[in-house]
This record gives sequence, C-alpha cells and structure tokens, in this order.
Amino acid sequence: MKVIIFGLGYVGFTAGCCIASQGHTVVGIDVNDKKVAAINNGEAPIIEPKVTELLRDARAANTFQADTQIGSHLDGADLVLVCVGTPSAPEGAHNMRYIAEVTRQIAQTVQERDLSGLSVAYRSTIRPGTIHELILPIINSIVTDTNPPRIEVVYNPEFLREGSAVDDYFAPPKIVTGTKDSTPNATMTALNEGIDAPRFTVGFREAEITKFVDNSWHALKVAFANEVGRTCLANDISAKQVHEIFVSDTKLNISPYYLRPGGAFGGSCLPKDVRALQYIAADTGVNLPMINSLLRSNAAHKHALFDWAVAGLDQGARILMVGLAFKAGTDDLRESPHVDLARKIMAAGHTLDVFDPAVKADMLVGANLGYAFSALPMLNRLLVDRDQIAAAKYDRVLVNNATVEQLQMPEGVDVIDLGTLP
Repeated sequence: MKVIIFGLGYVGFTAGCCIASQGHTVVGIDVNDKKVAAINNGEAPIIEPKVTELLRDARAANTFQADTQIGSHLDGADLVLVCVGTPSAPEGAHNMRYIAEVTRQIAQTVQERDLSGLSVAYRSTIRPGTIHELILPIINSIVTDTNPPRIEVVYNPEFLREGSAVDDYFAPPKIVTGTKDSTPNATMTALNEGIDAPRFTVGFREAEITKFVDNSWHALKVAFANEVGRTCLANDISAKQVHEIFVSDTKLNISPYYLRPGGAFGGSCLPKDVRALQYIAADTGVNLPMINSLLRSNAAHKHALFDWAVAGLDQGARILMVGLAFKAGTDDLRESPHVDLARKIMAAGHTLDVFDPAVKADMLVGANLGYAFSALPMLNRLLVDRDQIAAAKYDRVLVNNATVEQLQMPEGVDVIDLGTLP
C-alpha cells in the first residue's frame, strides 16, 4: 500500500518506520523542514529504540520519504494517517487548529486532483464528537461526494509508549477502529494484517474517547499507588511489599472486576474501609486528595443514577425496584446504594415497591437490622412478592442487580437496568 502520514512527531514518525518495514511505501508530510531533511538523510528526529535502524533500512529501500508539501503525494495513495499534534488550549481543551488545517488540505487536494477511494485515519487524540462536528463538516464542504464516498474517514487511536514504541506498534494491547457505521475498514484491516491483538470496530465517539479513558486510568493508578505509598511511608510499612501483595491478586485487583460502568459501590466493606484509610492517613499527616474524593464521587454517581431512574416520569409514578441489597443473592443492606435510591425515589413523591427475594424484613439481625430500619423504617411495607407484582401496574421497573432473579413483566412496561450503563 501507499501510506501518507501527516505529522512526523513521535507517533507519526514511529508509525512511518514500522509501516515501511512491513513493505509498504510511506510518505511523511511535516511543516518542519529541518525534521524533513533529517529523515531524508536517514537521521531519526526522536530518540527511541529501534527507529533509527528501521529508518535507515527504509531509506535504503526507498520506502520512506518525507516532504513539507502535499503536492501530488496523495495520487495513488491507499491510506492517510493524520498524526498532527492536539496541544492543550489555555482552558484545558485540545487545540484543534492543526486537525482542522490538515483536514482542509486533504479535502482540497482530493477535490482538485479528482481522487477517490482514499481512507483517512486520524490517530491524533481528539475529543468525542470531533469527527462528526469538525472533520466531516470540513470534508463535506469541500469534496463533491459520490457513492461510494471519495474519502472514508476512520478514527484509529494509537497506544505507543515512549521507550517501547516499536514493540508496541507490532504488539499493541488492542486495535480500536472507529467508523461511520461500526463496520471494518478494509484498508485498516490490511494495514494491521499479521498483528496479533484484540480488535474492536466501533462508532466514532466510542473510539475517540478511548485514549482519554486509558490515560486517565493510567494517571489514576499512579496517583493511587503514590497515595498508598505515602501512607505506608508515614506508618513504617513497606510500600514495596504492599505493592507485591496487591498486584499478585489478578482475580480482583488487577482485573476487569469492579471496572464495569454501572451501579455505585456500597456494602459493609468498601465505604467503611475507605473512610478508615482516610482516617489513618490524616492521623499521620498524609494528604490523600484522590482517595479522599472516592466517597464524594460515589455520592455523585448515586444521584446521577436517581436522575436516570426517574427521568420522564410524572410525580406520583408507581415504580418497582428489583434488588435492594448491595449485592444480589444476599440480604446485606448496609450502605447499599439501592437503599439510598429507594429513599430518593420516595422523597421525590413516587410510589415505590421493592422485590428482592433474599431480603426478609423479619429475618434481618444485628448491624444489618439496625441500618435497614434506620434508613428505611417502612421496609416491611415496601417489600412485595410475585403475586402482588402480578396484580399491580407499574410505570417503570428498575433493576439494580443484573443477577437478581428476573420477573416476567407485562409487555410495554418500561424497564431500566441500573446495574449496567448502556
């Protein structure tokens, strides 16, 4: 294939070297004439293992060249990769001027030279909605489209780490491709042939948000580890040994578990132990801004779920809640977010019934009993059985635990699964 890369920074240059090593012909476009000259002389503009050798091999085979102008380089091209910078603007948003300008240049060249069959894949980090709200409008204002489209836009985030970028290119953690209709793009499939990685073909917005989610998670992990480390340091605890214990648990700690967007956390352990860790740190003079925000974040999520649960309902609507305990199959109501939801629903003036086959009001004991009736003193009245449900008519059914035994509801009943965000 003939591949054109706009932006020969860290991502674009590394990708160009790797793609050329696969036997494709690469032309890199960059406004920096010194960088272009260095690449054409076989000199890497970045310090990164393995790229210099790949570049020199590509230059010797004449499969990688650089230029400052588009010229006729798009003629006969199969794929364009846009890797220009999206630096932070003063308010924190990404500055999209380079994306907009390159998009305009590509579209204008396609129109002027009457090109077609070109896939344009954006790898720059862009906010969700950028393709729909910025890129496609620019292209559509310039290119006289045909059926099929003369330009097929793709979003393809990169996952290259400095220091191992070449290895990451050929063995990425995943390959994410965003397309207009969530179907594979043949050119991108051909580009990634032979690369073994999980593949996801999704819509533009799901692909666009991927890097933000990944990088925020990485930042979260670093901040969490360092807050735990500071707490260990102040309490004469070996942070190294604590880390070894923590990462050894791949069933819960380092796993997909607890990472599915859905219900808020609750129960007898998580809220209590977060508060205890906050106290331990404060008692030894350690500031934990991230951990201190956990309960506030959870409270905000509880309210967001309430807003979702009652959206569009008239006051006084009749609601059935399926699942009250914090976890399906148990009767533990201590700090259950579903108890908080029940209180919010009733406070908003709605009529509430609760079905949870594991919760029996007269069987609760100890702290569970105390919490249940202090939070929901009318618990006996709220709990209903199957016969009562069958005789009632509900405006909405809220399912809190996906594993709670499901009920056969009449057709047309509005059911919302609060345990899994759509």
